[in-house]
Amino acid sequence: MAHWFHRNPLKATAPASFNLYGVASSPAANKICNDLRTARARLLDMFTDAACSPEVMKKSSEDAQQDAVFELVSMAFNLALWYTKFASRLAGKEDITEDEAKDVHKSLKIAAGIFKTLKEAHIPRLITPAEKGRDLEPRVIDTYILQSQAEAQEVTIARAIELKHNASLVAALAFETANFYQKAVKASNVELKQHFYMAYAHCYHGQTLLAGDKCGEAIRSLQEAEKFYARAEALCKEYRQIKGPGSTAKPSEQLFFRKLGTFIKNTLEKCQRENGFIYFHKVPAEAPALELKASFGLAEPTAFELPPLSSQCTPETYATFDLTRTQRDAKAKAKPEEEIKPVKEPDLKPQNDTGCVIA
Repeated sequence: MAHWFHRNPLKATAPASFNLYGVASSPAANKICNDLRTARARLLDMFTDAACSPEVMKKSSEDAQQDAVFELVSMAFNLALWYTKFASRLAGKEDITEDEAKDVHKSLKIAAGIFKTLKEAHIPRLITPAEKGRDLEPRVIDTYILQSQAEAQEVTIARAIELKHNASLVAALAFETANFYQKAVKASNVELKQHFYMAYAHCYHGQTLLAGDKCGEAIRSLQEAEKFYARAEALCKEYRQIKGPGSTAKPSEQLFFRKLGTFIKNTLEKCQRENGFIYFHKVPAEAPALELKASFGLAEPTAFELPPLSSQCTPETYATFDLTRTQRDAKAKAKPEEEIKPVKEPDLKPQNDTGCVIA
């Protein structure tokens, strides 16, 4: 599943030397600047380390904190992206265990919590509002939150299918997940997974209707599933043709994507056969309404609080920063602005995708 989840690249960032020249006017102040430079560089290296774990990442991110709001937002944003990438990498393993599936779910909820915290507590404090379409614009941040929540729900759906929970529960979970993606569509025009999980919901709702001897309605629900699945396939083709940064995700080639199409087709044919031999029900013109509610598994963002500032940052130490120096003096001694280079991320090849088993 590593290439099922779309992942934007990590955000490039210019080197920060924290050389404050005469502003940091004491050994204690200089030590804080040196520690910030070292911790920040270490954290940036860890973002591209495929072997890094959430525990190590959490410890390093705590060390890299500072009270410049823009730096805090930038680093926390990359931290949230890292959690989504970690979840994607873990989900792409063969024979993923239940504990690993829980880690995927947890990481995506943490990512949603970080994005939510940034939106509510820190981005509004930026002096310059984010431009339309940029990462920190509220509409885009909302999409990141909803995408992380919805992907956490996808894990729940996969587990429900593998554990052979009843069709009504899977339909409800799929419908809730489709609703998450529908909200994301309103935020930034992403439709593929909304249609995919609406196909899931109608397919499993059709199974539930058939089990309740409502064969005509079951056929109509599965026909609706076919429509949503066909739209998802078309959007997959459009997605592959889009040029720009991002992962090399190929959603239509994922095994569980292809299995759903086969499952819809086979279930619809079964319903039509049984209707011709047993039920003789009229197929309604309108698809049955989906009024489904999942009783568990809804992925709310995990509350996330940035840790307090380092104990080194005492009022006495802050007092040794000479903030009266003019901006002109600081610029005169600053190095020329360096070109910001893209982050070189590890090239993770997709593993053999076993997909989840659809019974």
